[in-house]
Amino acid sequence: MAKFLVQKSEPLNGEVVISGAKNAVLPLMAAAILAEDKCVIRDVPALRDVDVMKEILKSLGSKIKEIEESVIEIETKEILSNEADFDLVSKMRASFLVMGPLLARVGRAKVHSPGGCTIGARPIDLHLKGFEALGAEIIVKDNYVEAVAGEEGLIGSSIYLDFPSVGATENIMTAAVLAKGITYIENAAEEPEIVDLANFLNKMGARIKGAGTDTIKIEGVEHLRGSEHTVIPDRIETGTFMLAAAITHGQMLIRNVVPDHVKPITAKLRECGVTVEMSDEGMYVLADDRDLAATDIKTLPYPGFPTDIQSPFMAFLTTVEGSSNVIETVFENRFMHVAELNRMGANIKTEGNRAMIQGGKMLEGAQVIATDLRAGAALVLAGLVAQGTTEISEIYHIERGYEKFVEKFRALGANILRLED
Repeated sequence: MAKFLVQKSEPLNGEVVISGAKNAVLPLMAAAILAEDKCVIRDVPALRDVDVMKEILKSLGSKIKEIEESVIEIETKEILSNEADFDLVSKMRASFLVMGPLLARVGRAKVHSPGGCTIGARPIDLHLKGFEALGAEIIVKDNYVEAVAGEEGLIGSSIYLDFPSVGATENIMTAAVLAKGITYIENAAEEPEIVDLANFLNKMGARIKGAGTDTIKIEGVEHLRGSEHTVIPDRIETGTFMLAAAITHGQMLIRNVVPDHVKPITAKLRECGVTVEMSDEGMYVLADDRDLAATDIKTLPYPGFPTDIQSPFMAFLTTVEGSSNVIETVFENRFMHVAELNRMGANIKTEGNRAMIQGGKMLEGAQVIATDLRAGAALVLAGLVAQGTTEISEIYHIERGYEKFVEKFRALGANILRLED
């Protein structure tokens, strides 16, 4: 198994270009099977999750070509199977996103229980509730879920989500675009990735309004055509590099950024004393030669503080003087990194969904485990300022979500190596 070796580094300085968003490209790829024509997606990051989605789409009948670096073409003239392969689905939770497009295109979709990071229950009941509201019959077995449209196909409906789930919003959107009549999704997720998916679908001929608000209106159409689209920048990767500059007291220019997408991260870093400024070149993050202060964070659905940045931000808070509180409201099992950070000398106590951090501790290198994608990124950040060597195992989690991770960090001056056992 591969691992990272991270050693205490000088302040990170230089430039980094943010890749296309993992959490945007996967639903875009799934949505491409709604059209019989070719779809071209640009700024596709080279990630394990993207590779898994490619294989899932191929198993359903798609032909996929890499036109040039980070540009792929997806053509699905005919759906050859309405069942996503079990071995592939078990590797990645986002594979469930093919269910909405399959149901819309051929009236039937069968998907085995999805995998991914173990950060909480993340039930799919909201997805199924949406499909059922559109007139589909839901069949739930121990290891798979199946949705079957009625004789008249899917019918538009009003759907209220008990929680603004990103995945459920995306799946219902892609199912409803070909449904008869109008669909309303209320208490919808408002994340930028939802807007990106709606923009892509509208280019394909869908009629979607309200994406980015809590109510989305979808007027069904008879068919969708192929289209071209560029994936939005990854706001979680952006936040990770912002924190890398902050924790090492460095200076960084981050290119390919949408400032509005990282407002909560920017606000909290500024509270800590980090300078964050925008220019025509990109985002400047400056934390050199200054004392930084503690702050509290509470994760919330967008536009609140993103749960995916909670663990990297916690790593940063362990290094600044003062007490901090972190409250996690999105996933109930997202404190698994706390034990690993404490192994490195951090002082973090948890109680339910709350973590209490006594900052300003000198971290020490240790053997730690990347328990999930963002926890892994947090451990790398901690390793950059820890005395000695930090050995991080289970790094496949990290490589699921960050393109050219080691290459980008090393270009900024980080002492990080990837080793194969």
